[in-house]
Amino acid sequence: MADGTPPPDPDGPAPDGPASAVRPFLVTAGRVAAGANGRSMPVETQVVATAEGLDALDRLAFERHDIVAVCRLPQSIAEIAARLRLHLNVVRVLAEDLRAAGQLTVHVPDSGVVHDASVLRRVIDGLRAIPDARGVLRDSD
Repeated sequence: MADGTPPPDPDGPAPDGPASAVRPFLVTAGRVAAGANGRSMPVETQVVATAEGLDALDRLAFERHDIVAVCRLPQSIAEIAARLRLHLNVVRVLAEDLRAAGQLTVHVPDSGVVHDASVLRRVIDGLRAIPDARGVLRDSD
């Protein structure tokens, strides 16, 4: 990572220790999390390093290096922020920069599916079908 330690294993546990003391606006040079279309990446956006990104890994510094390194396997924006202990909007800004440089591939979920109420209803119904610790099903609304 930026402090000289290797980045966490994408499949491993979350890192231990304190979060970075560097202020988020310093990492992003004051930029906010907005992509080319003026909207920020959703937290569920999947990001994976490209071959160009992995080739440039030794030339990348600090958080950019860490993001590309942890994205050897697909990760969501939220997972990257949690694993690297970075502010969510910092990851969004830097991921957008890395995407623009061709070092990351970004897969934004289909917004029609994300906002489909029937999907949410099926998730709620599925959660209600899971019995509690006593083996009792939760009552519906």
